[in-house]
Amino acid sequence: MNSFVRALAIGIFGMAVAFGSAFAETKVTYKSAKTASSYYQMAVQIAEAIKAGTDGDIIVTVEESQGSVQNVMEVRARGGDYVFTTPPALVRLAQGEKAMFEGKGHPKFAEIRALFPIPSLTMHFVMRADSGVSDFADLEGKTILLGKGSFGAREGEKYLGLFGLDGKVELADVELSNAVPALKNGQIDGFVTAGSFPAPNVIEAAASTGVTVLSLDDDQIAKTKRAKLVIPAGTYTGQDAPITTTSLPVVAYTTTAMDDDTAYQLTKTFWEQKAAMGEGAAWWNGVNEGLMENITGQIHSGALRYYKEAGFPLTDAQM
Repeated sequence: MNSFVRALAIGIFGMAVAFGSAFAETKVTYKSAKTASSYYQMAVQIAEAIKAGTDGDIIVTVEESQGSVQNVMEVRARGGDYVFTTPPALVRLAQGEKAMFEGKGHPKFAEIRALFPIPSLTMHFVMRADSGVSDFADLEGKTILLGKGSFGAREGEKYLGLFGLDGKVELADVELSNAVPALKNGQIDGFVTAGSFPAPNVIEAAASTGVTVLSLDDDQIAKTKRAKLVIPAGTYTGQDAPITTTSLPVVAYTTTAMDDDTAYQLTKTFWEQKAAMGEGAAWWNGVNEGLMENITGQIHSGALRYYKEAGFPLTDAQM
């Protein structure tokens, strides 16, 4: 073989390898939340974990979202590379064409399938340690900050009504972003917040002021119609016992348009990388097999393959 032919052969081989690598790379779009939210940070962490765990075979691009409803609605125009986050309840509403999805039904909603759970929106009723409040009955006459417009604010207001505290609690006209300073200076006795635990504002309040995070009993949890969640002892400074509260589960979804191998690899890599993600962000430590029960609909067949291999608990409704 002369030098020209050899060089040509080497060049062709190199191009073949390059094209093979390009075609081997799978690209996925992950749509989560607003850039300022913790859920957008989680999306970035997942993207980095998937890239590291697959040696770059799967590249995840994170897209900002205006909320879970938008994420579900975009299923109508997206393909097999689309992953999004939303509470399972919204998927049920979309598939039943109810509430905000009334008159907006689409055949693709029936094709939505779950991949894996991510940290839940967890309710925290945070009280100054010196407020004397140890349960919800003690809230009467106290000043509480609920915030405005958020899930936590709506949920907190609902719980006050459910537990007979309507009109018995003073609601502070302060933004939730100012909750910790307001707690420190005695302007409020407590605040309500919802987010993945450990919640940054609760960490700050516990470390700087000293707080009691209220637990709900089983009857109270039943009234809220939310999922039960236990925050382990020691999560926050001064917290010697577990906190029993409620949560709104959040799950990463795709559709049946995604091929089984990609869904399998995404799910497998997520669980294998979860411990490493938890070293950098503690909210991942609250994600475990127990959250699988919050997936109330079907799981993607590719993800199911991983869960069966790994021995995860599954329900008939998930398969």
